[in-house]
Parts: sequence; structure tokens; C-alpha cells
Amino acid sequence: MKHYSYLAIDIATIIIPLFFSFHSKIRFHEKFKAFFPAVILSGCIYLSWDIYFTSQEIWGFNRDYLVSIYIWQLPIEELLFFICIPFACVFSHYTLIAVFPDWGLSKSTTNLFTIILVVVLVIMMIFHYDKLYTIFNAFFTLSIMLFTLVLKPSLFSRFYIAWGLLLLPFFMVNGLLTGSLIDAPIVWYNNTQNLGIRMFTIPVEDVFYGMGLILLNILLTETFLPKRLQTKINYS
Repeated sequence: MKHYSYLAIDIATIIIPLFFSFHSKIRFHEKFKAFFPAVILSGCIYLSWDIYFTSQEIWGFNRDYLVSIYIWQLPIEELLFFICIPFACVFSHYTLIAVFPDWGLSKSTTNLFTIILVVVLVIMMIFHYDKLYTIFNAFFTLSIMLFTLVLKPSLFSRFYIAWGLLLLPFFMVNGLLTGSLIDAPIVWYNNTQNLGIRMFTIPVEDVFYGMGLILLNILLTETFLPKRLQTKINYS
């Protein structure tokens, strides 16, 4: 099982959301035509710096947990990560909307969260410009937030709640990948290129990494959806 651990994590992440995508109340399958172009486009963006970071040994992968199939110098499990994780998270986002159609933060609370996050990301860029993982994370996440503010600012109202709830499975999956509860990390990090702050075994930057990745997937999915399926919200 050790050699299939990363692949097992990918499969375990997607299998239940995929099964329930066809539930009559959730009907996430109706968004597949928008989601899959979104996940491919976002995957290309994130994989571009994944390939660069791997080549520069800013992070890397433990061969003991891989099936040893590589594409663009990345293990096949890493490519699947950018499909499986976004699928599960975007599914969860739309499931919450289907089950709780009226939920969402108020406009003032949403704006407050947005301002705080923007300030934190700008501070990270200014004071830690010499750490590549930190500054790339801050730049990409901030850019995605700014694009969202221009294209669909109301998205934040529900996204912040969804991401808050998704942090628990995020810590479980990312914890396993970074070495929690197993003998060694599946994905290792060069601490000279990040803040060196860990939440258990998880670099703190990973929270922003995950947030940016999922926000981009939701934004692109919403952009590609026909208007009848797009999320509508009335701010309170």
C-alpha cells in the first residue's frame, strides 16, 4: 500500500463527491461541461509553477509513496491532485448552495474578510519577497481574488463559508501528504523558501495555496456556466 499512498489519497478524495454528483437535489453533473474546462485551465496555471518548483527543489516527492509514472517531471498523482481536489471542493461548494440556498455572509462581513486577506497577502509579498513559495502563493492568490472582485464579487459571500468548512478535510488530506500519521512526508518542502511556520506538518502558505486554487476553479466554473445555472445571491 505504501507505494500507492498518494494515488489512494487522490481516489479517496474524489470517489464520494463523484458518486453524489448525480443526486437529484445536488445535480452537480449538470455543471460538468463548465467544471472540466475550468479544472483544466486552472490546472495548467498551477502546474506551470509546480513544474518549476520541483525542478528547483523548492518542494519534491517521496518516491516510496508513488507509482513511479511521471509526466513533465511530476508524478502522475500530482497531476491527478489538480483534478481530484478541485472536484471534491467545487462539488462541496455547490452542494452547500443546493442544501442551503439562502446561506451566505452579509456584504459587510464579506468585504471585511476580503480586506483582511488582501492586507495579509500584500504584507507577505512585501516582507517575504526572498522566499519563492511564500511570494508565489501571495501573488497568485491575490491575483485570483482581484479577478474575482472584478468578474463576480458576490462569489465571496458563499466561498468564505465553504472554504472555512473545507479546512477540516484540507488539514486531513494535506496533513497526510506532508507527513502526518505516516513514516515520512509524501510531499516535502524546502523550508528556506517558505515562512517555516507549520500547522502540524502543513506549511502555513498551503492554506492560501488551497484557497486560491479552489476559488479559481469556482470562478472559472461560474464563468463557463450558462446563466440559468449560475449562482445568484442577494446580499443581506
